[in-house]
Amino acid sequence: MNYADIKQYDIANGPGVRVSLFVSGCTHRCKNCFNKEAWDFAYGTPFTEETQERILSYLEKPYVKGLTLLGGEPFERDNQKALVPFLKKVKERVPEKDIWAFSGYDFEKDMLHGMMREWETTKEMLSMIDVLVDGEFIEEQKSLNLRFKGSANQRTILVQESLAAGQIMLYDLEV
Repeated sequence: MNYADIKQYDIANGPGVRVSLFVSGCTHRCKNCFNKEAWDFAYGTPFTEETQERILSYLEKPYVKGLTLLGGEPFERDNQKALVPFLKKVKERVPEKDIWAFSGYDFEKDMLHGMMREWETTKEMLSMIDVLVDGEFIEEQKSLNLRFKGSANQRTILVQESLAAGQIMLYDLEV
């Protein structure tokens, strides 16, 4: 897997100060995507053990609230294969930090009723994600008034709570 960027201090992609990993590779190709260069799986830099250790060292800072995965598309199959072992390290080293992910895939339709049945990595990855912003960016539904998302169709989902309840539980953005 390659990554497009790492932001050590990010306040735009989840609550608090976060470390954000922008992975490379996306097949959604949303109209007017903010990160079009990251569609290419070969774009950027290889995601090495050294890269992972650097991110983990950033996450160990007491003022960092958590990790955010975006891209590109973290839930592309090849990206999941690289991210699952990394997320296990994150959960072991800094279990108090939350993990957010942004995905163009729909949580129920694509992930639960498709990808999770076909790929074991999807189930593993979702088991480590706290909050998921799902749905493709739709230019016609773009709004600058939305917190942590770009278009009105996207949802901010509490993943573990939703899996346990068997229904979508939304994150309270007033928190």
